[in-house]
Amino acid sequence: MPERTIRTRMLLGQAAMDRLARAHVAVVGLGGVGSWCAEALCRAGVGKLTLIDSDTVAESNINRQLEALGSTVGQPKAAALAARLRDIAPDAEISPVTALYSAGNREILPAGLDYIADCIDLVSCKLDLIETALSRGVPVISALGTGDKLDAGRLRLADLAETSGCPFARVMRRELRRRGIEHLDVVYSDERARASEQLAPPPPGRRSVPGSVVWVPATAGLLMAQRIALAIAEAEL
Repeated sequence: MPERTIRTRMLLGQAAMDRLARAHVAVVGLGGVGSWCAEALCRAGVGKLTLIDSDTVAESNINRQLEALGSTVGQPKAAALAARLRDIAPDAEISPVTALYSAGNREILPAGLDYIADCIDLVSCKLDLIETALSRGVPVISALGTGDKLDAGRLRLADLAETSGCPFARVMRRELRRRGIEHLDVVYSDERARASEQLAPPPPGRRSVPGSVVWVPATAGLLMAQRIALAIAEAEL
């Protein structure tokens, strides 16, 4: 009996661990939310993970992203996180993909997925990923933004249709409704975004850079991993 997963097996049982070991999950976006989601899924026993992100590790990522270390600055995020997860679970199949998911690049999503964790920021790409996942019959859960927030206790797992107090959720509801999608599992916060001091220039396509503290995106990522792992394991709280 492998020691690496024995504590999880004590709660979920062998049948659930077998289902997790056979599962294939894609985590799209490996920032403050996605990196923690991916690592939690790996530690929970998911046997196959596809990690998708087009970015490289920057020094400013070190405050909140698991793959961001002094030794990994400049490396592709997908490759850096894959190396870390292989050290955690040598028997797992970890596939890094250094690419931006978009409507013109859907082929980077592998076939045979059991779940998708949507941890990307760009609304257009997010909407297409959700629509693509659901059209393929793949369950998906989406993170709805953690920047400029401080209270991790305000994060919730919910159906998008039942969210309130989150401007991002309002935009997503409107845009998904236009695509005929009314329901979606999300992690969101009703905490009002704070005004953050702008100490860095925004990247292309953004008007500002959100401030971030590790415990908020990390909690969002862990909640996503909880939903995915328990759904695959067919376990209930």
